[in-house]
Amino acid sequence: MTDITNSGFIPKKRTVCALGLFDGVHRGHQLIITTAVKKAQSLDGHSAVFCFKTDTVTSKGHDGRIEMLMSDEEKHKKMAELGVEVLFSPDFAEFKGMSPEDFVKKVLKERLNCSGAVCGNDFTFGKGAQGKAVDLKRLGEKYDIDVEIVSPLLMGGEVISSTEIRRCVREGEIAKANEMLGYHFGFCLEVEHGFQRGRTWDFPTINQQIPKGRVMPKFGVYCSAVEIDENKYAGVTNIGVKPTVHVETAPLAETFIMDYHGDLYGRKLKLELHEFLRSEKMFDSFDSLREEIAKNKEQAVRYFKENKI
Repeated sequence: MTDITNSGFIPKKRTVCALGLFDGVHRGHQLIITTAVKKAQSLDGHSAVFCFKTDTVTSKGHDGRIEMLMSDEEKHKKMAELGVEVLFSPDFAEFKGMSPEDFVKKVLKERLNCSGAVCGNDFTFGKGAQGKAVDLKRLGEKYDIDVEIVSPLLMGGEVISSTEIRRCVREGEIAKANEMLGYHFGFCLEVEHGFQRGRTWDFPTINQQIPKGRVMPKFGVYCSAVEIDENKYAGVTNIGVKPTVHVETAPLAETFIMDYHGDLYGRKLKLELHEFLRSEKMFDSFDSLREEIAKNKEQAVRYFKENKI
């Protein structure tokens, strides 16, 4: 996938562009993107995506920023896996004052050489989100861009949305979030040095600090999986602030990886959350905590016997 955001490159071939924020690239987003990819292939053109950098988009809550389901790096990787060839992902501030018609003319037609565009029916664009999906279709006719509006994707009668997925992640409904995403929610983060207490209990763990701006999973213990050198290993992850240890720390994902021995410090590893086991709690002694960790490991072993990773 070629990122043309910071270059003056204009695609020579016509493009069919998927439009949206696409935070999370959930199953509904995947439908929009793959529709654009297939239309581009049928026209012998390039498939493209226009999406703002997620962490530059303002929202009414959360200090004016949305809580991201994934980093832009992870988002772009997922798009490339879906077959996207051209990416244009500028800062929101650069375009928030642009009129809907100027967006279609200057961005889609002139910058991206669009002959087609695909969006969801809730897509908005232009200053103050004045432009709606029906306006895109109308302006597309004026500028010779074939616009397709994709209906919402439902799961159990409920619209799949990033907002609902964030709610599920925050409330520990990780299995439901994963079903809507179409993959397992998680993080790709560097392994940091911890207190190494788990090594003395035969439960050595890796620590990954969850960055500010990402949606925070419910504090507690999860069945998880860690990808190391293209292999996945089952694990048990505690997300929280270690209340029993009595240390002040930013929220961490602390993971015991089963059947793996090796030095992972400084490496960037992908962590997936599969199933919520219990909420984070304080134990009256380290012995009680150690017993609970052993119990959680047994629960994870049973889970992964029934659900292969």
